Amino acid sequence: MQRRQLITAVAAATTSLLPQWALAQALEKPKVTISVGGKNLLYYLPLTIAEQLGYFKAEGLDVTIVDFAGGSKALQAVVGGSADVVSGAFEHTINMQFKGQKMRAFVLQGAAPQIVLGINPKTLPNFKGVADLKGKKIGVSAPGSSTNVMANFVLAKAGLKPSDVSFIGVGTGNGAVAAMRSGQIDAMSNLDPVITLLQRSGDLKIVTDTRKTSDSEKVFGGPMPAGCLYAPQTLLDKAPNTVQALTNAMVRANKWIQQAGAADIIKTVPEGFLLGDRAVYIDAFIAAKSALSPDGMIPEKGPQTAFRALASVNPKIAAAKLDLNAVYTNDFVKKANAKYPKG
Repeated sequence: MQRRQLITAVAAATTSLLPQWALAQALEKPKVTISVGGKNLLYYLPLTIAEQLGYFKAEGLDVTIVDFAGGSKALQAVVGGSADVVSGAFEHTINMQFKGQKMRAFVLQGAAPQIVLGINPKTLPNFKGVADLKGKKIGVSAPGSSTNVMANFVLAKAGLKPSDVSFIGVGTGNGAVAAMRSGQIDAMSNLDPVITLLQRSGDLKIVTDTRKTSDSEKVFGGPMPAGCLYAPQTLLDKAPNTVQALTNAMVRANKWIQQAGAADIIKTVPEGFLLGDRAVYIDAFIAAKSALSPDGMIPEKGPQTAFRALASVNPKIAAAKLDLNAVYTNDFVKKANAKYPKG
């Protein structure tokens, strides 16, 4: 009897382990490194939620997230081979195709860039318009990042070239706040919670705001996809099950956020993300929630909008014949939504 009970117990334990074991076996690359430029930003909140709530683990993935000062640095990590996937701005996929490297976005985090360009009221007390930024210092998360692209676009609409100003990398946290408050920079292109914190303390006056999809479409003239997961095309070709698992986790995170309240977010994100002020973070989350993707789908017209934004400041990209269908796919997202219709 004891022997029979022992065999039954072992069999039950083995069976309970089978689903996770089988899942891990099906993944071509269970261990994945994701690089991100400014993990604390609400721009990348779905990534943090997927990690904190164990959604990656539930898909059989062992994910390591490496944080950098900006999206351009995160991209360099994948190009250099120290990371597999970028959690970054969609427009980098277009830039990379222009440079001859195939990168493809496969799940969306942000339906709008959430980037704000604001000026320093202390150093520019008589500011009247974007043209007044000529010769000034503008803080961005990192040179070449999406915050830099946004600033370039706004400057171009005012008749200024990128060379008409000085761009300074200030990161996306306390360093950015300090740079603005100390007067090291005259303006800033950055994201929440940094923007809300500075605006509330009177250290920033907003010039251009893309935290709402409606405002973003007015600025860019169409849907502008923002934060996403993208990777070299070779990863999508060689490890489709792994990419699907990543997408499943992110889509679940997107849907959880849409149903979450401020208290849920505060409980879930790391304390360090709050920049020492929970109330500011809550306000920033409420402001950003509508700009986060509800389902991970990349809008069909989004690549064209992103291309126009890049082309407006780079004549070479404007003249290039790029295949915009090759910079994104919704195939993985459609399957993820079918698997997790309610998150």
